Amino acid sequence: MAVIDLGEYGPEFTADPYPYYAELREAGPVHEVIIPSGDRVWLIVGHEEAREALTDQRLSKSPGVLGLKMLDEQIIGPYLLVLDPPDHTRLRKLVAREFTVRRVEELRPRVQRITDELIDTMLPAGRADLVDALAFPLPITVICELLGVPAADRDRFRAWSTEIVAPTGAQSERTAVEELAEYLDELIEDKRCTRPAGDLLSDLLRTRAEDGDRLSAAELRAMAYLLLIAGHETTVNLISNGVRALLRHPDQLAALRADFGLMDGAVEEMLRYEGPVETATMRFTREPVRYGDTVVPAGEPVLVGLAAADRDPARFPGPDRFDIRRTASGARSQGHLAFGHGIHYCLGAPLARLEARIAIRTLLERCPGLAADPSQGPLDWLPGMLMRGVRRLTVSW
Repeated sequence: MAVIDLGEYGPEFTADPYPYYAELREAGPVHEVIIPSGDRVWLIVGHEEAREALTDQRLSKSPGVLGLKMLDEQIIGPYLLVLDPPDHTRLRKLVAREFTVRRVEELRPRVQRITDELIDTMLPAGRADLVDALAFPLPITVICELLGVPAADRDRFRAWSTEIVAPTGAQSERTAVEELAEYLDELIEDKRCTRPAGDLLSDLLRTRAEDGDRLSAAELRAMAYLLLIAGHETTVNLISNGVRALLRHPDQLAALRADFGLMDGAVEEMLRYEGPVETATMRFTREPVRYGDTVVPAGEPVLVGLAAADRDPARFPGPDRFDIRRTASGARSQGHLAFGHGIHYCLGAPLARLEARIAIRTLLERCPGLAADPSQGPLDWLPGMLMRGVRRLTVSW
């Protein structure tokens, strides 16, 4: 089987990868490819195979099985996305004790207030970049408040985070990770020396399991890093991708405006149709692994294509159709992989859903004339194959 160079597809692949994924999927669920960054990986594009891979213990999340370390792991330390059981199990259990569904639900009034304040600010102008005015500041404010990051530091954090998830260069990425690591060390030390503040980071400092286990200083830094990065970047793109999908499908927008009881299903369809994460973070084969008719050798990097899998017609009838009622039409239409699957399922999924439902409903209620602004010009897509989203989304009302 020939190695396919995805970089040869050019900017069209970044703007709309779905036809290319469909072409690959017709030839088989797994392919050896060169991704736009120049790395050679095995890419899974079939839904059934992707779901299997996300729980396959023959695939390790740790690049250590190949004798490697990711840049952020080298600087920050091991975090959940590069760990396997039992280390992963231990750390996730400790953070899950504090990051509960109840704690997320208690944030609902605050999320609504932040949303209202942001929309109050943007309404008088009649137009705005939705990413800058709402999709970014809402989740960054929520996660920073949740973790106890001072408001004055959030602009710096935004710059670091953007560079880490969509790097513009190797050195700038390294600098961002190093500066964020130093900042987190200072923040944690400050919280260690002060009285408990009631935020999640302060609670994680003091949490203990039944056997007395607790997070070390390095583990706490790595956990804060993951929660801060993953806790807002996905939601930024969920909100902006979701609004863009509605504006491109006026019939679905009209249906949602007519019945906000469809909101939960609409957000699930936004996640399936164009979710915020294009591919899961890297996995590595411990031994030869067969998916379909393809055997991936041992010691190979594997990317699970979440976006590709969620457009698989074998799982989702009419996968390229945006249908906010899809989850009400039967079990086969459910089960998207936008937040992953298995032990690495996104810890912040309930918070992301809460923020998206509140933000999009409030926006539609308060901006009845919401429309794509023709001055937008070509969309500026985030580079790479990790995050799926645009840098700007100009709308008017």
